[in-house]
Amino acid sequence: MKKLVEYIPLAFVFMFMACDNKAKTENAATAESDNMIFAKGEKITNDNFTGTAWLNSLVQADSINQNAVGSVTFEPGTRTKWHAHPAGQIILALDGVGYYQEKGSPKIIVKKGDVVKCPANIPHWHGASEDTKFVQIAITGREKGETAWLETVTDEEYHGKP
Repeated sequence: MKKLVEYIPLAFVFMFMACDNKAKTENAATAESDNMIFAKGEKITNDNFTGTAWLNSLVQADSINQNAVGSVTFEPGTRTKWHAHPAGQIILALDGVGYYQEKGSPKIIVKKGDVVKCPANIPHWHGASEDTKFVQIAITGREKGETAWLETVTDEEYHGKP
């Protein structure tokens, strides 16, 4: 009976450590969401992205204002497919480090505070860098039609030098 009593304090230590780890994980998630300007939104489940991304639709295009505005959070390594916007797009970098590339041009690095103007009907892709998440606001004109989604960005294209 004495041996069982000796292990009871040890059981409490393990129980406390498990609770402490859960609290640390919850605190880290809360701190991340507190630092974000907009909520992450919903996980994107279509096949227009490689990796994991979330979309928070902030403004829906309508007959008065034909721009859609969304906050997109890309996990490290996540990117869009090649695509083009008939009325162009503007990307505002809010956090992290991302990439942007137009067909036929070198990939550029995009950092917090950068603005990228995507010309109309020019195939391009964008997303997070390999080791850092990227948060952007995408302002997309809809007056000339919907986004044309093209082929997947290859690993060679994604990992290519800027």
